[in-house]
Amino acid sequence: MPPPPEGHHPVEGISGSELRRDVSVWGSYMWGYAAVGADIYTALGIITLAALGLAPLAFLAAGIVFALVGLCYAELASAYPLAGGGQYFTLRGLGDLSGLVAGAALVLDYTIDISLFTVVAFGYFNYFLPWITFGRHITDFTVTLGPIHLAWLWLVESVAGIVILIWLNVRGIKVSTNFNEIIGTIAIAAQTIIVLAGFVLVWDPGLVAHQILFHQPSLSEFAFGSSLAIIAFVGLETISQVAQETRRPATIIPRTSIGLVISVLLFAMAFSLLAIGMLDEHTGKPLDFHGHEGDPVALIAQNIPIIGVVAAPLTALIGFLIVFISANSGVVSSSRLSYSMSQFDLLPAWFSKVSKRFATPSRAVVVFGGVALLQTIFAFFTPGQPGKSAAIDVLADLYAFGATTGYLLVFISLFVLRMRDPFTPRPYKMPINIRITYKGNQVWFPVLGFLGFLGVLFFLIMVLLTHQYARIIGPLWVIAAVVLFILYRRKQGLPMFKTLPRDWETATKKVLLEAEEFKSLEEYEAALNEHRARTGEPGTNLPGTR
Repeated sequence: MPPPPEGHHPVEGISGSELRRDVSVWGSYMWGYAAVGADIYTALGIITLAALGLAPLAFLAAGIVFALVGLCYAELASAYPLAGGGQYFTLRGLGDLSGLVAGAALVLDYTIDISLFTVVAFGYFNYFLPWITFGRHITDFTVTLGPIHLAWLWLVESVAGIVILIWLNVRGIKVSTNFNEIIGTIAIAAQTIIVLAGFVLVWDPGLVAHQILFHQPSLSEFAFGSSLAIIAFVGLETISQVAQETRRPATIIPRTSIGLVISVLLFAMAFSLLAIGMLDEHTGKPLDFHGHEGDPVALIAQNIPIIGVVAAPLTALIGFLIVFISANSGVVSSSRLSYSMSQFDLLPAWFSKVSKRFATPSRAVVVFGGVALLQTIFAFFTPGQPGKSAAIDVLADLYAFGATTGYLLVFISLFVLRMRDPFTPRPYKMPINIRITYKGNQVWFPVLGFLGFLGVLFFLIMVLLTHQYARIIGPLWVIAAVVLFILYRRKQGLPMFKTLPRDWETATKKVLLEAEEFKSLEEYEAALNEHRARTGEPGTNLPGTR
C-alpha cells in the first residue's frame, strides 16, 4: 500500500485532540446562550418591521423548528463529541462532499455571525453616543457617496471590535468562556427584569389584538419575516463546536442543549409579544423600530414607565456586551469547524495547526476573522436608505442561508446514522421513534426528526425565494468551496469526489476515551462484539464504516 500523501491524516480521521477540555456545564450552556440568546437583541427590530402584527407568529414558527433542531443536535453532539458539529455529523453520515457543503454553509454562517453581531453590538453601544458627543447621533457621523450612506464611525467601531475578538480567541477558549459566563449571567437577569416589568407596567393585550387584526403583513412580507425569524435562533451549533473541549460531553451536552432551547424560546416569544403590545411614550403610537434596528431591546426598555430612565441605558450596555460575546462565539465556531474539516482532508492541513503557546487553532481564528472583516466592510458600503442601517439588513439577509442549508444536511445525517451506525451509544435520543429493521439491525426512526427536516426545508425555500443577497451569494460561496476542495484534493493526489476510507470504529473509541466517557465506551464495545458474534463480520465491514 503506497504511503499517504503529505499532510494526509490517519484513516480514523483524527490524530488525537490537541484542544484543552476547559468547558464546564455552565460554560457549555453559556457558549450556546452567547450564540442564540443574544439573537433577540439583533433580530427583534428587523423581524417586527417585516412581519408587523404577526411578528409573534413568525417567531413561533421559527422557534418550533429551532426546538427540533436543538433536539437533533443534543443527540448527535452527545454521541459524536468532536469539534465540527454539523459538518462532522454530515461527513460521517453522508460522506466527504456532503460534509464539505455542510461545512462551507456553516462557515459562511459563522463569519456572518461575527460581522452581524459585532455591528449590532456597536449599535447598542452607540445608544450612548449623544451623551459622549453632546447630542450628536450616529447619523451625524455618516457620509453620502452616491446611493451609499456610509456610517463611517460605526464601521470603524465594528472593525476594531472584530480585531479584539480575533486577539481574544487566539489566546484561548478558557478566557473566552469566562468572559461569556460573566456577561451571559448578567444578561439573563436583565432580560428577565425587562420582560417582567414590561408585561406588568405597560403591556396592553388589547393593542396586541389590534395589531394582529389590523396591522397584518402581506403573504410575501410574512414569508420574508418568518424566514428572517430563523436568525433569532441560529447558534445552537456552537455547543457541539466546543464538544471536543467540553468535560464529560455525553452527559453535559443534552442538558445544556435542552435547557438552551427552553430558555431562548421563552425569551423570544416574550419579547415579540411585548414589542407589539407597547406604545411609544413620545408619540402615543405602537412602537416603531425604524432607525432602531441596531438597538431594539433598548427601545422597549426606554418605553417602560418608572424604570425606563434607568432600564434603557442599562439594557443598551448589556445588549452591547451580550451581542459582542455572540460575535465571539462565531469566531470560536468558525475556527473549530475549519480545524475539524482540515483533519478530514476537506481543507488543507494548515488549518488544523494548533498554537503551541495557547493550544488554540490560531491560524483558523485569524483567517475567518479576516473574512468577517471583509464582509463587514462590504455590508457598510451597500446602498441603502438614509437613517437606516443597510449593513444590518444585508448581513441579516445572508445569515439564514448557511444555517438552513447546514441544518437540512444534519437532519438527513441523523436518519442515515440511525440506520448505518446503531452501535454508537446515544446518551440522549430524540423522542417519538418508530422501530424498524435495517440490514438485520433493529433501529429507531425519529418522527420529530422528520418533522424538523420538513420545517428546515420550508425555511430554506423561503430564504431562496425572498432574500435577494442570500439566494446569490450563498450558493456562490458553496460552489467556490467545492472548487477549492477539488483543487486541494487534486494537489494531494486524493480522489476528488470519492469519500476517503476511514476507520470510524477507532475514531469513536478514541474520542470516548479522551472525553472520559468510559460507560459509553463499554457500551460501544459490547454492541460491536454482539454484532460480530451474530454476523461474523470483521470491524472494517461494520455499517457506518467506510
